[in-house]
Amino acid sequence: MGQLEQRAEGAGPFTTRLTWHLPGGGTAVWESRLARRRGVLAVRPLGAAATRYTRADAVAIIRLRRLNAIAAIAFVIGGALFAAGAAVAQIGSSDATECASVYFAGGLFFNTGGYVSLLQVINAPRHVGGGDGLLVTRRWRWWSYEPMRVDWLSTFALFAGTLVFAVNLLDSFLQGLNVQQVNRLIWAPDVIGCLLFLVSGHLGFVETCHGRPCVRMRNLGWWIVAVNQIGSVLFMASAVAAFTRPATGSLVNADIATWGTFTGALCFSLAGLLQLGEHP
Repeated sequence: MGQLEQRAEGAGPFTTRLTWHLPGGGTAVWESRLARRRGVLAVRPLGAAATRYTRADAVAIIRLRRLNAIAAIAFVIGGALFAAGAAVAQIGSSDATECASVYFAGGLFFNTGGYVSLLQVINAPRHVGGGDGLLVTRRWRWWSYEPMRVDWLSTFALFAGTLVFAVNLLDSFLQGLNVQQVNRLIWAPDVIGCLLFLVSGHLGFVETCHGRPCVRMRNLGWWIVAVNQIGSVLFMASAVAAFTRPATGSLVNADIATWGTFTGALCFSLAGLLQLGEHP
């Protein structure tokens, strides 16, 4: 296909929007997030006054709806449990295991939401560039390796972040740790997980804005990415404040550590509620 027949948009090696001419005239536009979340592709036939949306087949639509619902609910519950864990910590419960247990339960839901989000990307309908403007449903897969797709990289970073958080949450049950061990086994995985969340959010903006800074107040997908990224920033602030000073054995700032987790978790819950509306 020649350069005059198609136009790719995105950032670096990533294509997030592709426009091409249909064989019978007119144009088709594939957008990464629209295709994988709503299962649609925009088509404007030759001479038509308005754009219509071509939907994927029933198999793909059912997949997308179910996976979206599972991921969204998992993030809503996971965020709520993290907020509850932060509230328990703020109240000052003498039982550290109780707080760790609430966080760990929330972490399991985050793991679920992260993996199901990756499954949604892996099993999303694919476009056929240069064709008649159709989305094709492939066989179900539990895993794929597609680092040249920005949506795959974003959700993979998210899932990896939840797994690193799981290490942090498991280590928080350990007793009798010295300051160095706390920072290495609990604080370091926390920071790495937050970094992965931030990377995931940045790639989400790349996908939604096609590689350019943008504010799309009427775009639900943009709001979901933005709220999640705010939550990631708050989680990172909490993680930095939770560093234990070797000299004193105290946190850098216990209030920021607690409130950053609480407000960040609420952001993830809110993003999950918004995600329930982003379906075919």
